[in-house]
Parts: sequence; structure tokens; C-alpha cells
Amino acid sequence: MPLTVNQDSFQTEVLDFNGKVLVDFWASWCGPCQMLGPIIDEIGDEYKDKVKVVKIDVDENQNLALQYNISSIPAVLIFDQGKVIETIIGFHQKQDYLKALE
Repeated sequence: MPLTVNQDSFQTEVLDFNGKVLVDFWASWCGPCQMLGPIIDEIGDEYKDKVKVVKIDVDENQNLALQYNISSIPAVLIFDQGKVIETIIGFHQKQDYLKALE
């Protein structure tokens, strides 16, 4: 299951993490975000030994959304060693997210 991250835990859980982190910026009112949720959950379960998967609610964490220029959701950012290496905007198929994690 993905970890829910907020402004306070972002530094520790994402930026300071030694490895890859898939960050799902989403909101409860966003239809495509709801469609993406189960895919993100699957990736979190299947790749838990390789990748940390976290979710950030943009309504509750507007500063983080602004910091990473999130203007459209869902937005998935892939971090490696605390740096963004890939950005995927909108709903995509599972294999697109897996390819970004390679």
C-alpha cells in the first residue's frame, strides 16, 4: 500500500530516501486520479522491495504541488536519490509507470 505523505514528511520520505520513489499527486475529487489509484496501489505492492510509492493529496499539500509545478492531476513524479527524473501527467497505463521506473 502506498504511503500517504504530507509537507512535514516529504523531506524524509522522498528527498532523503536512498533510491527511487514514485510520487502520485492526486485529489479525491479528480476522476482520473480515482482511476489511477488501483494502478498505483498495484505498483506499490508488486515493487515494494525496489521502489517506495507515496501519495500526496494536492488539496492538503498545496505548497508541495506549487513547489513541483503541479498544474494538472494526476501527476506522477519519479524521484531517484531525491531528484525528479521523470514526470507523467494524466492517466496512463500501468506499463508507462513501470517503464519510467526502469
